Amino acid sequence: MVSRPKRAPRPGVWFDPRLLIGLVLVLGAVGGVALVVAGSDRTTAVYAARDALLVGDRVTAADLELSQVRLDGALPLYVTPERMPADGLVLARSVAAGELIPVSAVGASADAGVTTVVVELTDALAEAVVPGAVVDVWSSPQTARGEFGPPTVLVGRAGVVRVLEPSGLSVGTSRRSVELRVPREVVAAVLTAIANRAAIAVVPANQPLGG
Repeated sequence: MVSRPKRAPRPGVWFDPRLLIGLVLVLGAVGGVALVVAGSDRTTAVYAARDALLVGDRVTAADLELSQVRLDGALPLYVTPERMPADGLVLARSVAAGELIPVSAVGASADAGVTTVVVELTDALAEAVVPGAVVDVWSSPQTARGEFGPPTVLVGRAGVVRVLEPSGLSVGTSRRSVELRVPREVVAAVLTAIANRAAIAVVPANQPLGG
């Protein structure tokens, strides 16, 4: 009896579920990477100080520069182009050059309670005391014996407008002076300390980080 050859199975549609699972995993990984890359590239334009800004300064968009930064949830804390009034903003505290402008550091109107005074210093001036720096002003009252009492803070967080160097014949004998921007309510105390020849020194309130 002659055996008949077996017929080959008809070609049909063959599908392995593992192939679909692998494809889904690959697509998910690619999509996740794309989302991470897109999220890391989301930056927002925020105003930064081109130069050091002092308390009472009025600035407009032309006085500042835009920085593209990623702030995520901290965006409401900083000044963006959408939040800049046409007539500018007034500094409520000093801002260093290059620093992003915080909303807490500005106001919409000028502060009439700020003015400038010039004080002559008794001690040497720290290198960090430059225009735009924030300093505490210390005063030591002079006693009847010509000695000086314990120092106390006369003005806290005053803004340095400029440093005045002795000039002409007074070089080598006169002390350095600084022009400070201070609240008007402390002006009387400052002038009293100057009139009574108190020892006055300024100490940086925001020392930079060391290298």
